[in-house]
Amino acid sequence: MQQTTTTLTPLALKDAPALIETVFPAQKVSFEAQKERKANLGQTLTGLGSYWKGRKPLILVRAIVLGTLLPPTDDAEADLAIFEKLMAFDDEGLARRALAANAFSVSKLQEMIPISDPERYFGGRGWRRDITDDDKLVLYRQALATLSGYEEKASISKRPEELDQDWLFAPVWAEVNRHYAHLGLSVRSLPELVEQLGVLRYGHRARVGDTFSGGGSIPFEAARIGCDVYASDLNPIACMLTWGALNIIGSSPERRVEIEKSQERVAKSVDAEITKLGIEHDKQGNRAKSYLYCVEARCPETGWMVPLSPSWVISKGRNIIARLKPDHGNKRFDIEIVSGVSDKEAAAADQGTVQDGDMVYTLDGKTYRTPIKTLRGDYRNSDGSTGNRLRRWEKNDFKPRPDDVFQERLYAIHWIAKDSLTKSRQETWFAAPTDADWESERRVETLVAANLSQWQDEGLVPDMAIEHGDETTRLFRERGWTHWHHLFNARQLLLISRYFQHRTPEDYVFNAKSLDWNSRIANWMNHWEKTNNVFYNQALNTFYNYGIRCFFSHEAGRSFGFANSPLPETRRSIKCRDAAKLEDDADIWITDPPYADAVNYHEITEYFIAWLRKNPPQPFDDWVWDSRRALAIKGSDDEFRRGMAAAYKAMADHMPDNGMQCVMFTHQDTAVWGDLIGIFWAAGLQVVAAWYIATETNAAIKKGSFVQGTVILMLKKRAAGERTGFKQRLLPAVRQEVARQIETMMHLNDTVAAHHGEPVWGDSDLQMAGYAAALKVLTAYTRIGDEDVTTFALRPRARGEVTVVDEIVQQAAETASSLLVPEGLTADAWGRLTGIERFVLRMMDMETAGTSKLDNYQNFAKAFRVTDYSRVMGDMRPNNARLKRVSEYASRDLTDATEIGVTRLGQLIIALQQLLKDTEAQVIVEQLRAEMADFLEVRSLLVDMLAFIERKAPESEVRSAAEVLGARLKNMRFGD
Repeated sequence: MQQTTTTLTPLALKDAPALIETVFPAQKVSFEAQKERKANLGQTLTGLGSYWKGRKPLILVRAIVLGTLLPPTDDAEADLAIFEKLMAFDDEGLARRALAANAFSVSKLQEMIPISDPERYFGGRGWRRDITDDDKLVLYRQALATLSGYEEKASISKRPEELDQDWLFAPVWAEVNRHYAHLGLSVRSLPELVEQLGVLRYGHRARVGDTFSGGGSIPFEAARIGCDVYASDLNPIACMLTWGALNIIGSSPERRVEIEKSQERVAKSVDAEITKLGIEHDKQGNRAKSYLYCVEARCPETGWMVPLSPSWVISKGRNIIARLKPDHGNKRFDIEIVSGVSDKEAAAADQGTVQDGDMVYTLDGKTYRTPIKTLRGDYRNSDGSTGNRLRRWEKNDFKPRPDDVFQERLYAIHWIAKDSLTKSRQETWFAAPTDADWESERRVETLVAANLSQWQDEGLVPDMAIEHGDETTRLFRERGWTHWHHLFNARQLLLISRYFQHRTPEDYVFNAKSLDWNSRIANWMNHWEKTNNVFYNQALNTFYNYGIRCFFSHEAGRSFGFANSPLPETRRSIKCRDAAKLEDDADIWITDPPYADAVNYHEITEYFIAWLRKNPPQPFDDWVWDSRRALAIKGSDDEFRRGMAAAYKAMADHMPDNGMQCVMFTHQDTAVWGDLIGIFWAAGLQVVAAWYIATETNAAIKKGSFVQGTVILMLKKRAAGERTGFKQRLLPAVRQEVARQIETMMHLNDTVAAHHGEPVWGDSDLQMAGYAAALKVLTAYTRIGDEDVTTFALRPRARGEVTVVDEIVQQAAETASSLLVPEGLTADAWGRLTGIERFVLRMMDMETAGTSKLDNYQNFAKAFRVTDYSRVMGDMRPNNARLKRVSEYASRDLTDATEIGVTRLGQLIIALQQLLKDTEAQVIVEQLRAEMADFLEVRSLLVDMLAFIERKAPESEVRSAAEVLGARLKNMRFGD
C-alpha cells in the first residue's frame, strides 16, 4: 500500500471517543443499504452464492468502520459533513455517482436547467466528443440541485462501490486533511485514511474482527477500506464464503485472470467427459439444456399411476404445457408436450394434479381427489409423534424402487439447437422423451449404479446421512430420503461428480454455488424456463416436479459473472471455530450474531457440507467440516444467552481498553433489548450508542410480518470497579440521559436542516436514542440492587416475566416518544393523550413529511404500547405504509371493543364522518357532549386535536370538516 509521509503521533486518539457515538447519518445509510439490497444478484458478494441470506449491506459496514475510527471535533456539523463526503453521500459525491449512471440524457438536462451555451456541451443528440467528465459535472451538479431530497438524488445514481474510488473521492482528500490537520493527517485514499487513523487510535493499522462471519460482508468491506481483518465462524460453509469474498471477489486483476482460466479448464474437462458419454446429445447433435421430472403415485381409488405436479405449464412465455393423455391399457397417463396453446388451455394446465395438498385428476369425466398424506400413509403414534409408511431409502439408493409409493418420471427435455449452441441467443424447444432418450436415461442410471460406492469413497458424491432436525426431518417424512445424495438424481450425481474431481479452493466455492441450482429440490420456474435455486427461501422444500441443469445451464451459473473488487494488501485471517474459544485480538469487533435466528443454518448447510467434507484443499483442510449442531448458538433461551455472553466476553477480553464493539441485530420488541443488556453486562461491556437502519425491501417481507430493520449497538469495555444501581434511582437517571441525548440530536438536526434543507435524523432515529440512553445508563452498573448483574443476566427466566430491566427499557422508549411532540400540538395536549391517540397523530404528522416506511409505524406502535396498530393502518406494504383516512374507518373499527374506538380521537373520527355525510355540526356537538362525561374539561383538547387534523389530514374535505367542527366547539358559550 502506498504511504504518505505524515507527522502522526501514535496513540494521540487513544482516549478520544468515536464519531459514531454521537453522529451517524442513519437515514442516508438506510436508503443506501436498501438500494444495495435491491440490486439482488448485482450485489458484490452474491456471485459466490446467494444461498447465504444474512449478509449485511457493505455500505453499512463501511459506515460503521469509518464512524468508529473517525474522531469528533468541537464542530459536529463539520464532522458530519466530512463523514458524508467519505461515504459519497454529499452533493459532489452524488453528482459523480449520477454521472457514472448516465442519469440524465442531454435533452433531460436541457429541460431541467437553463444552459446559456448548449453548443459548448452538446453536439447533435449527445455530448460533444471533447467534453470531459469535469465539464459534464458542472451540469450534473446544477441538475441535481433541482431535485427535492437525498433519496431522489441517490435513487438515480450508482452505488458508491460501483465507481472508481480514486475518481469518486478525488475532491475529498484536501478537505479531510484540512479538517484533521491538528492530528497530522495527510491522506489520498480510504486505505491511507484508515491506516493513519489506526495509528492515531491503536498505534497500528486497525484490525477488525467478526466471530460470526457468515457470508463475509463485514471482513470483506473492512479489508476493502484498508483494515487488517480476522474472521471466524463455527460453520465451515460460512468460512468458505468469507474466504471466497477475500480471495476471489477481492483478488487482484492478475489473479482474477488466473481464476477464470482455471475454471475454463475445469469446464472443458467436464464437457469433454459428458460429451464422450453421449448422454446429453441427440443424433442430430442438438444438446439438452434441462430435463424435467415429476413424482408419480398410484391412485387408491382407480389403481392408475398419476403424474404429480402443481402445474403442467412448462413455459408461460411460450404457452408450452404438458398434456396428460389416458392410457387405459396400462392404467397410466402418457405426457405430450404441446407448444403455443391457448391462454384458456394454459390456465387449465396451470391447475396441475397437486392442489391444496391433494392428488387431483380427471379420468373419463370424473374427478378424483386423494390427500397426499393418505398416499404416504401418515399416522400418529400414542406419544403424539407422527410417522408414515414411506420406505426409508438406503445408502446405495439414488432412485425410487419399483414398489415405492412415490415413483419418478422424466416427462420433458429442453433442447438447444446444434447451430445455436455457441450463440448468445440460443434456439430452444421442449419435447417429450423419445425411445433414444429413455435409453440414455438407462445408461446414466447404469453408470451411477456401477460407480456410486467408489465415488462416495473418493468424496466425489456424498455418503453422509441426514440428521433429524427442525428443517431436515421433512426430508424423511415427505420422501423417505435418509442420505444427502438422495436429493440428487442420477444425471445430477454424474455431472456434479465430474466437477468434484477438481479440488482447488476456488473449485470448492464455485461447486457449492452450483449445488444451490441443481438438485431434486430445485423447482422449475416456468416463467424463466429454468430451475430456481434451492435456498430461495432458506428451507429444504421437496417438490413434485423439478428440473435439472445439464452441462450448459449448470456451467452458466457456476463460476462466471462474479464481481471483482481488488483489496489492498492487508493481513487477513480466517478460522473455523466457536466464538467463545477466541484466541485472536482485534481493535474493533463488528458482529451480526444469530439472535432469534429463524434460519437453521446449522442444518441446511449440511446440504453443502455433505459434498465438501472429504479431502478439502488447503486452507480448508484445517477446518472442521461438520455443522456442529450442538455448539451452534441459536434461539433466544437461557442457554442462548449464556452462549452469547461467553462469545462477547471472549471478544472483550481480546480487544484493547480503547477498543470498540458493534453488534447488529433485528429490532423486534423490548424483550430483545432486555436480553442484550444482560448479555453485554455479563461480557463486561457498556453501550455507548444505538442507531436504527431500515434495510427492508418489498420482496423481503411477507404480509403481516415485521420489517427486518437493523439496530446498530456500539459498545466499549465497562469501566473497572463496582457500581450499584437501584430501580428508584435508575429511572430518573435514564429519563435524564434520554432527554439529554434527544435534545443534543435535535439541535444538530435543526442546524443541518437550516443549512442544507434536510435534517440528519428522523423520528425513528431519535426514538432509538431513547433505547441507547437507557442501555448506556444500565450497562454502566455492576449491580442492580443486591444482585450482581452477571448473575441477573444469566439466571433462567420465567415465561412472561417482566424484569426491572424490561421496565426501564420500556420507560426509556416512552420518555423518548413523549419528547417528540408533533408540530402543532402543545406538550400539555400531548401529555393528555392515550397511546393509540399519540400513535395516530404522530404518524399523521410524519406522513406530511413523506414517511411511508412500515418500520416507523412498528417502532412507534411499540413505544406507545399500541396493542394492534394494524387496525388503524390503511396500507401495510413495507415502503408504502400509511394510516387509514378518516373515510376509511368502518363502523366496526370504532366500537368500544377497539383500541381507537374508546378514545376521544375515535369519537372525533366518528364525528367527522357524520359531518362529511351532512349531519348538522350542532347535532354532532350535542352527541359528543352527551357521550363524554368530562366534556367541558376535555373540550380544549378536542379543539387542539381538530386543529391538528385540520393541518395534517391528507384529504381536503376532512380538513374542512375539522375546521368547521373545531370552530363550533371553540366558540361554544357556557350553557349552549
